[in-house]
Amino acid sequence: MAATGSRHSSTAVRATSTSAPAADGSTTAAATRPAFVLLGAVQISLIFTLTSLVVPLPRIGREFSLGRDDLILLSAAYGLAFAGLLLFGGRVADRFGGRRALTAGLLVFTAASLAAAVAPGPHTLLTARFGQGVGAAVTAPAAMAVLRAVFPEPLAYGKAMATWGGLSVLGATAGNLLSGVISALATWRLSFAVPVAVAAGALVLAPRLLPATPPGQGRSLDLPGALLAATGTTLASYGLVLTDAHRWSSAAALVPLFLGVGLVAGFLLAERHARDPLLPLGFLRDRRRAVALTAIALTAAGTATTFILLSLHLQQGRGWSALQTSAAFVPFAVALLISGRAAGPLIARYGPRAVTACGLALAATGLALLALTGLAAHTPYAYGLLPGLLLLPAGAAASFAAAAVLATDGVAPHRTGLAAGAMNTAMELGPTVVLAALLTAGSDAASLAVTAAAFAAAALLTIRTA
Repeated sequence: MAATGSRHSSTAVRATSTSAPAADGSTTAAATRPAFVLLGAVQISLIFTLTSLVVPLPRIGREFSLGRDDLILLSAAYGLAFAGLLLFGGRVADRFGGRRALTAGLLVFTAASLAAAVAPGPHTLLTARFGQGVGAAVTAPAAMAVLRAVFPEPLAYGKAMATWGGLSVLGATAGNLLSGVISALATWRLSFAVPVAVAAGALVLAPRLLPATPPGQGRSLDLPGALLAATGTTLASYGLVLTDAHRWSSAAALVPLFLGVGLVAGFLLAERHARDPLLPLGFLRDRRRAVALTAIALTAAGTATTFILLSLHLQQGRGWSALQTSAAFVPFAVALLISGRAAGPLIARYGPRAVTACGLALAATGLALLALTGLAAHTPYAYGLLPGLLLLPAGAAASFAAAAVLATDGVAPHRTGLAAGAMNTAMELGPTVVLAALLTAGSDAASLAVTAAAFAAAALLTIRTA
């Protein structure tokens, strides 16, 4: 994907007729390629970290003698902090400037990743995972704010976003694939080497490759709104995560879920009356943006759900090893890369709305095939799993890339952090909400079928949106 980003960014450079002098902190045309690659690597590593403990969880449980509830919390800790603080992270980027916020977020992320790698016990590891999420919540929207400064012209920025949209799906896939390989050949602790290396490299290179972005004058951080959003989102997500181990009617799941929903409702009410709201409600009333965020949430949820269900099926149902399971998803990654590379030209020719809809429809077809044949115990891999594992990522990469362009279309530069926070929040909350809802669907095949139907409905909605 880095090579893809380079090609798109170089195309974008030719579309941009001006470049500011390096003395004022702006990025010259010659520097846009390495700047995009650096920011893209950071984005991939943030999402890589989200999924890097999925496959090694059983081994971590045995090492630390953890029960199911503890493993669920450990797996979700990074995503809970990440999703809960993203809107606030977007405001930090808009208020203090993208590069400054990026540096601060990377410092927290790097320190937490190092602590996780050497954690002597489960409590240290859990705290470190929360710390990673806090750093990521500041880093992700800041990276997009800097990206806007690297490509100030709308045409160039749109082309860059077409590639950027596929990076998150790539990062999630890489986390699932490499975590299985690493845990099988070495220790799960080496999974943290990737984010540490990328973050440390970014900290060193950022002052030289990235433009200095000015802070937003006169903007407050809306701390009450941030507290309500972060606490409400985290509690509600945690309640949904716990439905994997507890009944929906249990106090363990219902108490955090209802408290979280209540705090989110309070946040929305407070934002209506805030002088400088963290999330202006009018930002979400744009139908095209609402459809784009829905597509992003659904795409992230569909790919994450498929990875979880098929990983469990292959290891528990068919007796495959972690290494064999990771190998089974290699075609998934290849299709993802090819589709991500093709997304930019397709969006330029047919428009982001059409590509989003077609990508969702293609992914729905892949999910339907997996539901029909992929989970059958004795169906050969070649025609039972492989067709779905090719169509799903091909559609997901295209729809995610196009939806990213739709979600940021027409956003003012001083609201880039807000758009990035909304996009990443949709991407983080989507898998949690959808996976919890699918637990009530019954069998794994039924869960995939329901997800396929949701993709098809979203494709139709996207086509009908003007």
